[in-house]
Amino acid sequence: MGHRRLLFLLGVLAVNYLLFQSILIPYGSGNAPWSSVPQKYDKVRFPSLHSTPKYFTVWSPPMGSVSGFSNSSAFIATVEKMPNPIVQFEVGDGKKMGRHNDENGDLVSERNLSNDDVFEHGTDKNDARSLSEKKDVGRKGDGLDLESVESKNFYAILGKGSDVNFSGKQFSKTKRRASRLVNDNNVDSREYDGVRVHTSHSSTSSANVTSLENSAQKVVFSASNNSTAMITPRRKMRCMMPPKTRTLIQEMNHILVRRRASARAMRPRWSSKRDLEILAARLEIEHAPTVTEDKELYAPLFRNISMFKRSYELMERMLKVYIYKDGDKPIFHQPILKGLYASEGWFMKLMEENKHFVVKDPSKAHLFYLPFSARMLEHSLYVRNSHNRTNLRQFLKDYTDKISAKYRHFNRTGGADHFLVACHDWAPYETRHHMEYCIKALCNADVTQGFKIGRDVSLPEAYVRSVRDPQRDLGGKPPHQRPILAFYAGNMHGYLRPILLKHWKDKDPDMKIYGPMPHGVASKMNYIHHMKNSKYCICPKGYEVNSPRVVEAIFYECVPVIISDNFVPPFFEVLNWDAFSIILAEKDIPNLKQILLSVSQEKYLKLQLGVRKAQKHFFWHVKPLKYDLFHMTLHSIWYNRVFQIKLR
Repeated sequence: MGHRRLLFLLGVLAVNYLLFQSILIPYGSGNAPWSSVPQKYDKVRFPSLHSTPKYFTVWSPPMGSVSGFSNSSAFIATVEKMPNPIVQFEVGDGKKMGRHNDENGDLVSERNLSNDDVFEHGTDKNDARSLSEKKDVGRKGDGLDLESVESKNFYAILGKGSDVNFSGKQFSKTKRRASRLVNDNNVDSREYDGVRVHTSHSSTSSANVTSLENSAQKVVFSASNNSTAMITPRRKMRCMMPPKTRTLIQEMNHILVRRRASARAMRPRWSSKRDLEILAARLEIEHAPTVTEDKELYAPLFRNISMFKRSYELMERMLKVYIYKDGDKPIFHQPILKGLYASEGWFMKLMEENKHFVVKDPSKAHLFYLPFSARMLEHSLYVRNSHNRTNLRQFLKDYTDKISAKYRHFNRTGGADHFLVACHDWAPYETRHHMEYCIKALCNADVTQGFKIGRDVSLPEAYVRSVRDPQRDLGGKPPHQRPILAFYAGNMHGYLRPILLKHWKDKDPDMKIYGPMPHGVASKMNYIHHMKNSKYCICPKGYEVNSPRVVEAIFYECVPVIISDNFVPPFFEVLNWDAFSIILAEKDIPNLKQILLSVSQEKYLKLQLGVRKAQKHFFWHVKPLKYDLFHMTLHSIWYNRVFQIKLR
């Protein structure tokens, strides 16, 4: 009788123990005795202040049956050196948008073009889709090749060779709105070093695939103190938030004056005859003869027409440029002449074909051109949806290291007499540090992203739709035949455009403020029609500060209204933008109509005349013409070098 009671008591204890374990398992507190999960992966290893863990464990109960996973009761992924959050979510009509962290931990946008750079009126590169084809991550870690597994609403990283066989189709209907990875402040946010996938098997039956497709999985992290941690990052992307600091046009003017007074370029390691020639040119420019009127130039467009004219004449007479032959196509020496980023391609084409400025002997050069395409760099090397651009910047670093090792000229000034021309939005990041002293002609001229007023050049973002005729569809109605006060149409990217529509969409008949226009030829012509019939064309920033609408407005003789704090207007060092545009602070959007109506008719006519006179400086030509966009870009590079040069 005593033995039976003892056995009964032991049975009760065993049942209670098993029930207790079954309660703890869903919360990650431990493993059941029958579980085959390795014990070293049973807990999350959270970092302490005094340690840097190599991995932690993600446990997620399965919601359905998947090939190679049907008998599993748990899915455990060990992630080594976890990056900062990767967020991929669905917007609008199913389009995906990726975000990633930049060097400073700020989330930035990831935007590319389609393969043929299809033009969409009312949109810019902030509205475009990804060009790059799907690629696998070729990195190896712990003997496993990583591959990127992507579906419409789900992003995962799995290890090849594991017994988990996920396919994109099995995830294509998942209803998850976002897939997030955990943020760890102690780890490197710029690269993935490895992901291991393990499965634990159980006799417990699984639900069908339908429940997996229609249910939202919750990722639960088991802490060492048996507590449960739900990770719900709320951090917004940088491009979706107003900037922390704002530099308005008035402050930019002060910065330009200060930097003109004190050169910031690196002092050369040894002297050069070319430096003395540039210094002599600077003295001539500073003491240029006074010019009040000119047959070819409209004086109000320039900060100082006398200095500009003399500088341009000296550039034509003496400037010599050496172009590095190093680098292979398509990243080097292969220009793109069509689409949003065409400016960098047209400059490359015309510069390499030029026989007046280009020299073959580098010892005779005043400036050195690094002929790469930021657009082709992204197209060739970026791994789509990897949210990681480190390899792009490393590629350019390796290139500059090769240049500095092979030639002595880069080392002489640290690159201060070298220049690059790039229109892709990622160029500021890609050229940071290793090209820091170079003169950068950038479309993304954002002072918060390292653009240096007085040294760098703001490159106009001119959308080219026809290589044979870059000036197609130009012109517009005379001032008295423009019935629309203000016009804007485009996609709602960034934080500013929704604010614009909130205040003015369908609020006033004089303010034609719309969202994205439908695709097609009719929509394109309607967009052009509105620009040609509007007095003012609103040019708000999107994800980045720059927009092709500024140049479009000039093409269609519509006064551009630039609303983008921290944006340095094109050719800022020589042009007076007050003569042909209106630049407003972002906070002025609620008062937009009142501000435009406060402009007198006389002032508007002068602005509109300025736009027509400025057109010639924003045109690309198959054969460059005097004062056109090619020569204006080269002149601004020359002009900034003249005023930044230092002598040994």
